[in-house]
Amino acid sequence: MKFSVVVPVYNEEDNVSLLVDELAAVVAGSTDAEVILVDDGSRDQTWKRIEQAAATHSFVHGVRSIRNRGQSAAMLLGLSHAKGDIVVTMDGDLQNNPADIPALIEELADCDVVCGYRAKRRDTFSRRVASRIGNGIRNRVTRDGLRDTGCSLKAFRRACIADLPPVNGMHRFMGAYFALNGRTIKQVPVDHRARQYGQSKYTNLKRLPKTAYDLLGFVWFRSRYLKPNRDIELTP
Repeated sequence: MKFSVVVPVYNEEDNVSLLVDELAAVVAGSTDAEVILVDDGSRDQTWKRIEQAAATHSFVHGVRSIRNRGQSAAMLLGLSHAKGDIVVTMDGDLQNNPADIPALIEELADCDVVCGYRAKRRDTFSRRVASRIGNGIRNRVTRDGLRDTGCSLKAFRRACIADLPPVNGMHRFMGAYFALNGRTIKQVPVDHRARQYGQSKYTNLKRLPKTAYDLLGFVWFRSRYLKPNRDIELTP
């Protein structure tokens, strides 16, 4: 079964090659795997590193947005190019461990979506506290039951792509949108590593207003949402 790994990146020139090397070990010997690196309008040498990786590894495909549009747009752009029956999403800063991917895919045997949660966070104390508070608030509002909505490492069946609306902030609530569509979701612990290269694009103060606004957007979307009818029959 073919699987696609979708990785949005922004100003990650020092991490692209290292990430691809780790992903190469995951897809080694497989002809049914692809890695889609989405450059979200980086201002450094990220796109050049992606081009070099694609020239070296046949499983790597690069997609580039000329301007920075945000992580949700980059994620959706990558998903639109994914050809796999199974899709895996992850961050490009090396904090997610590609070695966890096979286990997530295996867990999909009896569910639609597998969401990783960072069992041992390698972030600063202030970020861990902020994340715990944020997850608690989000769970009360979204009622999706996910313990770590900030973990980008997820695996899901191709049909689930249609559950994700083209709105800013979608990447923060992927699990909630899957749950809204009645998908069966499993949560598994995954590795989390400290950032070694580059700078985080988020701070607690910078993220809070955007997250609150996106949460309100989800509440509005849910109030107006019409669940898809999957029992439709067509005449021959």
